[in-house]
Amino acid sequence: MRLVRPSLEWKEEHEAYMKEWDEERMTPSSFHLKEGISYEDYLKELEKREAGHDKWLPCTNYFLVDDTDRVVGMIDIRHDLNEYLHQVGGHIGYGIHPSERRKGYATWMLAEALKLTDTLGINSVLITCNEENIGSAKTIQNNGGVEDESFTEDDGTVVRRFWIHR
Repeated sequence: MRLVRPSLEWKEEHEAYMKEWDEERMTPSSFHLKEGISYEDYLKELEKREAGHDKWLPCTNYFLVDDTDRVVGMIDIRHDLNEYLHQVGGHIGYGIHPSERRKGYATWMLAEALKLTDTLGINSVLITCNEENIGSAKTIQNNGGVEDESFTEDDGTVVRRFWIHR
């Protein structure tokens, strides 16, 4: 297992990964390729987002790749928080391929991402998940997450908020 940065070499794997999210909203959404955009243009847009662009704060994105070079997860590390991220998104957003869940990948990937937040000087890391996402809550807790006050979005979605102090 390893974290790798998105690049042209991962195009086919990324596209295959996205196909399995039919009905579900892919997370993190920054990895979603819009229909009609080339992969090269997608990578350029991702670079802009990573640098901080329009509504996007600086961030770093990675694919989680298994030993067969298959993308099994994705993670987005946000270098700072705005009001929205403080309530809903947190410093880290991640997702595991639907067919690869419950194999420990999310726990491993989050642990690796926390090492990267250390290098960014983020000492208190906020990670969130929707109330019904028990698996994600356990992943966060397995990495030292301490639950804080939840936040309720305008549509009634309850977002659980966890802090990991490094």
